[in-house]
Amino acid sequence: MPERLSGRVAIVTGGASGIGAAIVKRYAEEGAQILSTDVDVDQGNAVAEAAGAAFIEQDVANEQGWKEVFETARADFGRVDILVNNAGIVIGKSIEDIDLESWYHLLGINLTGVMMGCQNAIAAMKQNPGGPAGSIVNISSTSAFAALPGDVTYTASKSAVRMLTKSVAVHCAQAGYDIRCNNIIPGATHTGIIDKAAQVVPDMVDLAASMSPMNRIGQPSDIAGAAVYLASDDARFVSGSDMLVDGGMLAVHPGY
Repeated sequence: MPERLSGRVAIVTGGASGIGAAIVKRYAEEGAQILSTDVDVDQGNAVAEAAGAAFIEQDVANEQGWKEVFETARADFGRVDILVNNAGIVIGKSIEDIDLESWYHLLGINLTGVMMGCQNAIAAMKQNPGGPAGSIVNISSTSAFAALPGDVTYTASKSAVRMLTKSVAVHCAQAGYDIRCNNIIPGATHTGIIDKAAQVVPDMVDLAASMSPMNRIGQPSDIAGAAVYLASDDARFVSGSDMLVDGGMLAVHPGY
């Protein structure tokens, strides 16, 4: 099977671990040149080196940092074809517990960071001298459909990313840009966040798996496969979509 992303240049945020690391690995296998970013420099470098990718430190909530990331990608690779907005955090505070500092901190990463990524990606992709269509892949969550009462800020951010994606997709289409924007909705996925939760709730993995009719928890590679599809020519008529990768969770638990 030919490499589906051969000749493309991708930026992947949050590439040091979990879903981001899986996407970096899979994109490399599919022939893409990759600039991975994260605040975890040591792990980010290790993942990038193993995949044959480049790495740069980035706080996605920092506006100047976004400009530097895209400048680096264009200087090193000549263009940018794909952006995966994957970086994100959780806080775990309800509406009664949340404080403004935590609220703004999470939104700066999970929502404003995604917006700035889309903004910079469009500016860069418009300059590409022909070649493949630009593709922006945002990573949201099933909480965009079914709220987490114990994490009001995460729920708000991921539901906002879902509609941000649609606005960006329609804007690009109406402006005549050859740029698509789509949203992946992962279900419970076995990442460091789940492992951390398991320290408090020992049966967390089994609990997460039970929410899916497939009776298993998702793996980062499951999300990476969807990210390959959305970045490839196989998805050339797909924009503004919500790609559920949740093992059927929302089909049977639309409101948890």
